[in-house]
Amino acid sequence: MPTQVAGKEIIKSSGFTETLEKPLAQLKQQKRMLIGVPKEIQTHEGRVALTPDAVAVLVKHGHQVIVESEAGLKANFTDLEYIEAGAIVTANTTELFQKSDFIVKISPLTEEELPLLKEKQTVISAINLGSLTPHYLYHFLKKNITGIGFEFLQSDGEALPVVQMMSEIAGVASIQIASELLADKKYGQGILLGGVTGIPPAIITIIGAGTVGYHAARTALGMGANVRIIDESISKLIAIKKELGLEIYTAVSQYNYIRDAVTQSDVVIGAAFKKGKRAPLVVLEDMVENMRKGSVIIDVSIDQGGCIETSRITTHDNPVFIKHGVVHYCVPNIASKFPRTASIAISNVLGPLLISIGEHNGFENLIRINDGVRQGVYTYRKHITKKTIANLFGMGMNFRDIGLLIATLV
Repeated sequence: MPTQVAGKEIIKSSGFTETLEKPLAQLKQQKRMLIGVPKEIQTHEGRVALTPDAVAVLVKHGHQVIVESEAGLKANFTDLEYIEAGAIVTANTTELFQKSDFIVKISPLTEEELPLLKEKQTVISAINLGSLTPHYLYHFLKKNITGIGFEFLQSDGEALPVVQMMSEIAGVASIQIASELLADKKYGQGILLGGVTGIPPAIITIIGAGTVGYHAARTALGMGANVRIIDESISKLIAIKKELGLEIYTAVSQYNYIRDAVTQSDVVIGAAFKKGKRAPLVVLEDMVENMRKGSVIIDVSIDQGGCIETSRITTHDNPVFIKHGVVHYCVPNIASKFPRTASIAISNVLGPLLISIGEHNGFENLIRINDGVRQGVYTYRKHITKKTIANLFGMGMNFRDIGLLIATLV
């Protein structure tokens, strides 16, 4: 929530707006936006794009927010909280889409939602390249939809704030889930992750020293586990050892190091990623075969195909399977298991973005000067503006560089 001081309002930013200090009267002069937040209808998606706190700030800035009834229910945000924040709550999905200039959601639009779009709307959501289709893109182009993929949005230093936050949650959650499975008498070894006096702790090997790996390692160390981390980048290993301390064991991603670490481990966290590519296959089946029975594998990389040979996609309803006596947890998008935390994290990015659009009196004015927001755009003015997406579907004729499109604006 904003803080009022002597007739002024202080707005905290998360990379898309500077810290602002403006008289409250001046805020009323901003361009009024109509923002719609539909209920997520994808299976197992419990997150919501804007929390009541974010809605309250947007309303304070003179914008109108329409929230579909029960949109926040799975994240424990009630309709009453949204109403008290100043939102209009409706059960009419069609009306929400038709009245809103901006549609803000978590998952990409479904086949049922696509026809509800109106001309020249702006849609902010995930893209999910693995499920993106030419039909989806053609629908956006036909209706002149500005599509913004929040996983492409950049803030200061070229960081991807939404990806960063979801990766942090996944890293912490992976250890929490591993601890539960390891102790489970049905699946695991029935042991405590951190050990106790006279009993050694569990051995955890983390494949990948990125954001997921770092937060998994930090959480595991905090719980008292014996932690090993493996990555192909020496610089990442140096940085993580410097940050987390000498008690963490590091090794370069080579077959013999990986084999020895995996076969000696009680838990293996797969967190190896390649930006824009399939995750590298790092842990082979013969390594898994030699793990102790009741050991646990959490393949966080399953979103990108998985980095462990024995992995296959599971769901939140049926999250585990056993192979070679080893428990495998391979649920894509682990962050959605913690919908309230994940919703707040995403809202902390999207709220300031929407405020910034209003501050600049429209999206087109903002993308002229903000390259980080411009990086999030994938359809604009009836063109695909990301070459990788256009090439992926053989739609090169529909590609235009967004810089050139902006230059033609009057």
